[in-house]
Amino acid sequence: MCSRSMASKTPVGFIGLGNMGNPMAKNLIKHGYPLILYDVFPDVCKEFKEAGEQVASSPADVAEKADRIITMLPSSMNSIEVYSGANGILKKVKKGSLLIDSSTIDPSVSKELAKEVEKMGAVFMDAPVSGGVGAARSGNLTFMVGGVENEFAAAQELLGCMGSNVLYCGAVGSGQSAKICNNMLLAISMIGTAEAMNLGIRSGLDPKLLAKILNMSSGRCWSSDTYNPVPGVMDGVPSSNNYQGGFGTTLMAKDLGLAQDSATSTKTPILLGSVAHQIYRMMCSKGYSKKDFSSVFQYLREEETF
Repeated sequence: MCSRSMASKTPVGFIGLGNMGNPMAKNLIKHGYPLILYDVFPDVCKEFKEAGEQVASSPADVAEKADRIITMLPSSMNSIEVYSGANGILKKVKKGSLLIDSSTIDPSVSKELAKEVEKMGAVFMDAPVSGGVGAARSGNLTFMVGGVENEFAAAQELLGCMGSNVLYCGAVGSGQSAKICNNMLLAISMIGTAEAMNLGIRSGLDPKLLAKILNMSSGRCWSSDTYNPVPGVMDGVPSSNNYQGGFGTTLMAKDLGLAQDSATSTKTPILLGSVAHQIYRMMCSKGYSKKDFSSVFQYLREEETF
């Protein structure tokens, strides 16, 4: 840990440059970290290459050139492929390397990857994030970290460049468990906000006035005051940009599936979580999969069966 900290400005590997990974990587650069980058879609690496950053040919290539790597991937299968695939990180990982996965995946997958990484003499930590694209851009994400506690300071050094809150949650997988709980609540609150706003609008209330009232009252939540789902109520959020960017509906459906799996394995009732899961799955089948998850407002407005 000490040697990694002393070499703080040595290159850091970053794999996965999507809506979240792109601004996260840029914040590392702003803090003086040279990057070695990889994404399955080469075009997204172009702006980084033009800015002088190194672009690798595979996750294994990243591991060969960097001993600290952050991954930000869409699903459990993507993480398994990037770490354990034919050209994965584990093919070239160096002993003593620190591997931080900020993807939101099944906690059991994080635990299995940690075992594989440990066999190679390296360290794996799960560190999923909350805050959305806006927080990723501003460097105000919340990281929920699981792993060996005496490695937390080394992870915190990097994660603190991208987030304002870096919290140690416990053993590997505990970060994922915390994130799954958070996203289940987020989905429920977004549906609730969309329903309340829709009811108010159909009752003749001005949406901006209703949002103001909610945000001064007991119904206030992140979905109402920071990420309102109604077009025109707030600037700079996906609802005011045809629900483009942000956190995709298909990803929310995936996270709610993880919550459902966790609830089944722990015999935990999640009545509203299960309903939210079904709503987001239906949205994916009705053409909303690539839209931001706040498009549930639009879905409720258009779906006459509700």
